[in-house]
Amino acid sequence: MRAEAEYFLGAVRFFTRLPVPAWVGHSSEALNKAARYFPAVGLLVGVLAALAFALCSLFWPKTLAVLAAMACSLYVTGAFHEDGWSDMVDGFGGGWEQAQVLNIMKDSRIGSFGAVALIMMLLGKFCALIELELATIPAALIAGHTLSRFCATTLMHRLDYVRDEGKAKPLATRIGSRELALAGATTLLGLALALVVLGPLAVALGVALAALATVWLARLFRRRIGGYTGDCLGATQQLAEVAFYGGLLCRFS
Repeated sequence: MRAEAEYFLGAVRFFTRLPVPAWVGHSSEALNKAARYFPAVGLLVGVLAALAFALCSLFWPKTLAVLAAMACSLYVTGAFHEDGWSDMVDGFGGGWEQAQVLNIMKDSRIGSFGAVALIMMLLGKFCALIELELATIPAALIAGHTLSRFCATTLMHRLDYVRDEGKAKPLATRIGSRELALAGATTLLGLALALVVLGPLAVALGVALAALATVWLARLFRRRIGGYTGDCLGATQQLAEVAFYGGLLCRFS
């Protein structure tokens, strides 16, 4: 149990700015095993964002409360995944060959593709969330942050890592079916409240759109660069999250 707790806290330290105890180890091997707790970190981030929204909605209109929730998640994660999204779009938008795409993604500067994509991503999440009913937004935040990180975790099960250096090198090892199942169980926990508050149909549509976005990105990554990088994981999390919110809003009439 102590080892599993250390893996979880290691994931919290790697994926967020939250403090963890000093006894938590910091090694590539431990962080590779911590990948199974990626959705659990999403659950934690989602809960914090939901709490920020619930508190701010007591005093502010829904639009400002949603902005506060988004700001909370950005602060807690250090915009880690948003950075991956913008880097991925820069690389895939500006590069043609594998080496060129990887070099552009490695560049710390943000290009025009990445800047526009980042703005559109943040606007997309904001516009989707403010369209939800006030009482359903906390559940949507928790489910969206949890599910989207599970979607990113599936890439580590299906694809090969294609970069030898960088912050995400500890996530370079493929995870097995057991680790993926544990991540999936955590995801179901994150979806539980949404199933009650939003209903099975809305959640099913959200999950379906998130899955489609993940499959599309996985095929794109395999075709263009032969696998995934840390930026690809962040990009998958971002697109799956906004796709989930979009699925919740689907209407049939």
